[in-house]
Amino acid sequence: MRVIAGKAKGHHLKFPKGTATRPATDLVRGAIFSILEGIACDWSRLLDLFSGSGALGIEALSRGAGRVDFIDQNPQCCAIIRQNLEKTKLAGRARVHCSSVAKALGFLDEEYGIILMDPPYADSSIGSLITKLASSKLVGTNSIVVVTHSPHLSLDSTYDSLHLLKERRHGDSIIAVYKKEKGS
Repeated sequence: MRVIAGKAKGHHLKFPKGTATRPATDLVRGAIFSILEGIACDWSRLLDLFSGSGALGIEALSRGAGRVDFIDQNPQCCAIIRQNLEKTKLAGRARVHCSSVAKALGFLDEEYGIILMDPPYADSSIGSLITKLASSKLVGTNSIVVVTHSPHLSLDSTYDSLHLLKERRHGDSIIAVYKKEKGS
């Protein structure tokens, strides 16, 4: 696994072995950022939920994102994210929080332009987490929320004020892109 574009292009990233972490493939990461380049207007603050190796957030930093907050509850994953940030020389624009996503939604207190979610594919409770995220202060009127998920798990087209903008399938990953409805 490597960074595919930007300042850290070509850097190989470590990923946790022996865990349920399933890093997004180069194809899926490329597709996510191709979509985001066309619709996202605020790259100053990003949130990477279920970070794993940190590949999505590091890709964003490499492409010029201002700052990324990484959230993962596995201490091994948090250590690898920190190593990957140091290796790519992007650590100065990142914060790593070793916490569950549900808990992080309670202590984070700022709005993010882009929120990336790459949850475990077996997690059937992801819909309730998206609903909790949608009603939080982390999602603003211009925020884009990207959720990758298994084609065997259907997501709703609406979660509270978040509405599905587009959905793309790449291999056995689906990329669902949500935005807050104006006036919500």
